Amino acid sequence: MAKENLDHLKRRTFIEHVSKAGLFMFLPFSTTPQNEPKGASESTKGNSFLVEPYLQNMTSDGITIMWINTNSSVNWVEIVQPGKSNQTIYQEKNGLRAANNRITKVRIDGLLQGTTYQYYVVSKEIEVFDPYKIIYGETIRKGPFTFKTLSKETDEVSFVVLNDLHDHPENITELMGKLSKKGDYDFVVFNGDAFNWVDGEDQIVKDLLAPSNTVFSTNYPFLMVQGNHEPRGKFARQMFDYFDYPSDSCYYAFSQGPVRFIIMDSGEDKADDHIEYSGLVSFDKYREKQARWLEKEIQSKEFKDATFRVVFIHIPVFHSGDGHGTLHCRELFNPLFNKGKIDLSISGHTHRYGTFDADPKTHNYPIVIGGGPGFAGKGGGTRTIIKVKATEKTLALQMLIDDGTVVGEYNLKK
Repeated sequence: MAKENLDHLKRRTFIEHVSKAGLFMFLPFSTTPQNEPKGASESTKGNSFLVEPYLQNMTSDGITIMWINTNSSVNWVEIVQPGKSNQTIYQEKNGLRAANNRITKVRIDGLLQGTTYQYYVVSKEIEVFDPYKIIYGETIRKGPFTFKTLSKETDEVSFVVLNDLHDHPENITELMGKLSKKGDYDFVVFNGDAFNWVDGEDQIVKDLLAPSNTVFSTNYPFLMVQGNHEPRGKFARQMFDYFDYPSDSCYYAFSQGPVRFIIMDSGEDKADDHIEYSGLVSFDKYREKQARWLEKEIQSKEFKDATFRVVFIHIPVFHSGDGHGTLHCRELFNPLFNKGKIDLSISGHTHRYGTFDADPKTHNYPIVIGGGPGFAGKGGGTRTIIKVKATEKTLALQMLIDDGTVVGEYNLKK
């Protein structure tokens, strides 16, 4: 036998033996799933809910229910519809039910608007996932929980806004625990900079999802508005796996009762070529794309027919310095806000709370800026909660600090 053939046979035999012995661990790749949490190897002792269900992307006829398990599972929602038999709903795509995952995102459409539903979440652990053999482990179930779909026909809507949490989970539990009550709002808005930067799942769970679970998110949805800190960190791109946006976009619009809500993504606060970003961002083009979308949105029937039009944008287009992000948002968005005659813009970013009345020379609408923790080396800050209720006649806003003192207020008429 020729030497080269002998060498080839030896190599092939070696690979076969290695494969049979399960020794491919020596090859230069990792078999650990990307979404496996820190310490997940210990979690194989038993599946559990790392994060209980939290509600996302609620509309008048649909909702997304999300949760996170410690172990890989197949997951579903059991929903109780008024006057109907219970339904079992899976996350499905291209004919496949989602399986062997830890992060679950089940979208439910075809619901009745303004209707209360009861639901359970169920996870069946997958212990072995081979091509022709799947071995299931324990099935775990949580519930019942409830939610109420939005309604275009209702004559009122209420919501609360928190901003610039910067990895302070107590801002969620304490502010909402002291200054708001379940049932006083239809949804919650995290108006940017929930994190200093995003390094991993543990941080998202500990500093946002778990405290939200404690207070409201199994029953009421929240909107995750991107600030200028969320795009930072090695896990920033994976962060979107943990939230649900309409059309997978951080800018969008929806209606509830008398209000048309516009969510904008102000992006980073510095120029794209700033050394901090290492050539990995392109927010100028992204903001330009949003402006083209906004031009169409303000011409839409839903926008024009709304009694009030409210914008959420993390970086205020005025009263927030002269950084590149502020000036670019001002250049692109403010003319459209004025043209569309929005009624109110709610922001954060500066960490200094304030209200700024409409000014015909600059912005024809009031701007509300929520407070936040102090910057490093610049002393303490003041956190706020913003509470809003709108009817067909009025839109009432109050911004409160810890002790319940009102530090900003508007009562806008139709």
